[in-house]
Amino acid sequence: MVTGLGLSFVRAGSEGRLRNAALLGGLLLWMLYTRFFWAAQAAHAALPPCPFLTITGHPCPFCGGTRSFAYMWQGEPGRAAALYPLGPALFWATLAAIPVLAAGLILDRDLRVRIRLGGRWRRALVAAACLPLALSWALKLTVLPN
Repeated sequence: MVTGLGLSFVRAGSEGRLRNAALLGGLLLWMLYTRFFWAAQAAHAALPPCPFLTITGHPCPFCGGTRSFAYMWQGEPGRAAALYPLGPALFWATLAAIPVLAAGLILDRDLRVRIRLGGRWRRALVAAACLPLALSWALKLTVLPN
């Protein structure tokens, strides 16, 4: 049974400010890294390859994400999606999250989302959230390049 959905902006406590600052800093560093990924790779200054891929020879559910973001910076969503099908959507979600987090820090506000669901609905929501990742990984393992 769906019992409630709540969305509110509340004054941020010290924990909320720290979390928002850490998330904002992490997202900004990630976007900066992916923006200059090709140059970093050419200079042998990129992060090491995926450990899962290195050990197993198979891509992990997130393999291709960095290159996907790098292609999105170049305006090539087709190539980005070919490397990581969720990449373009995650790129735009990241770009949308940055100003929200920055505004929260500036305005000293914290966005709270509360969804109260019964057990069956909660399991269905978790399954629905995992389905795109599972489909993306299945495509990576069978059809898409790594």
